[in-house]
Amino acid sequence: MVWLHGGAFSNGAGSASAYDGSAFARDGVVCVTLNYRLGADGFLHLPGLPDNRGLLDQVAALNWIRTHIAAFGGDPDQVTVFGESAGAMSIGVLLSTGGARGLFRRAILQSGACHHFLRPASAARIASRLATKLGVEPAPDAFAAVPLTGLLPAQAELRAELGARPDPALWGEAVLNIMPFEPVATDLALPGPDCGVDLLIGSNSEEYRFFLVPTERLETVSETALRTGTAAYGLDPDQALPRYRATRPGAAPGELLAAVATDWFYRIPAIRLAESVPGSYLYEFAWRSPRFRARLGACHTLELAFVFDRLQDPSYGPILGDRPPQALADAMHGAWVSFAKTGDPGWPAYDTTARTTQVFAADRALRDDPRTEERRLWEGVR
Repeated sequence: MVWLHGGAFSNGAGSASAYDGSAFARDGVVCVTLNYRLGADGFLHLPGLPDNRGLLDQVAALNWIRTHIAAFGGDPDQVTVFGESAGAMSIGVLLSTGGARGLFRRAILQSGACHHFLRPASAARIASRLATKLGVEPAPDAFAAVPLTGLLPAQAELRAELGARPDPALWGEAVLNIMPFEPVATDLALPGPDCGVDLLIGSNSEEYRFFLVPTERLETVSETALRTGTAAYGLDPDQALPRYRATRPGAAPGELLAAVATDWFYRIPAIRLAESVPGSYLYEFAWRSPRFRARLGACHTLELAFVFDRLQDPSYGPILGDRPPQALADAMHGAWVSFAKTGDPGWPAYDTTARTTQVFAADRALRDDPRTEERRLWEGVR
């Protein structure tokens, strides 16, 4: 199993203790974590340089693994890539473009799929804005001369500006993705039945609370901001918001915006990918964290401690709370191991009739087509 870490294509490392693969090794899996170029180094769109250098690093690592993993007890024909957030989005791009065809047999995409990328025009705008911030020309040699002590703060400022001034004229589609550095592509087509890769795909029930609750923004969202955000994601607020309210009685505007954004960013892309590749498996992680007065919910990244069976790792403490259920880690980690070994995580495959989804909460449950009416809102939109 080969892990691709997340971090908005701007931060993170495969060496983090949170991604220690000891539990996978304990269960008979060779677990590999890797690093790839991030931020401007990995994803800035510049003339004369190949795009998506961070993805090229991932492909180079997968080629190395195919050549050498047998020496570590692995099977080059039984490679499963798995990733979360930007790591899962990376896998989605590799599946869509065929850039790593033949280098892995199975893939697990957690909280990311095939919908996040920048078109060249938007990526060029971002490169120009970063160059202006640094006082250099938007050219490879000019950026290469900038020390990391100058580049990294400028990247952070750029992302802060994107969040503070979400103007499509300045940022293009990055306004919705809220990430200035992403894979660059003219378009991404969903992989089809002939992609040749077994897929396990899913998301968390309340992903977007991760971005609103710790910063105390959940309570500051107004009804106007809710309607504006819903419309920006492509839904008619008058049609969509009553349906979201129906399943969340008494929800405040911030809670509803978190639900809509969770679907746009994570749940609907996962469903679309599962629909495109018959025989895929779909899951939803729904265990709610008690942290932040139980407002954090089943937020982004929360499933990682359970997947890696590392509930005691202190880096997860701020979002896990004091007594996360070990039985849930046993179930989720076990499903990932089973899928890597056999291609079957232990529940029925997804199809567009039953839409069977494995829900991981305090108790595991199979549900057919969770939140049907909300899913239908996105047909033809996302």
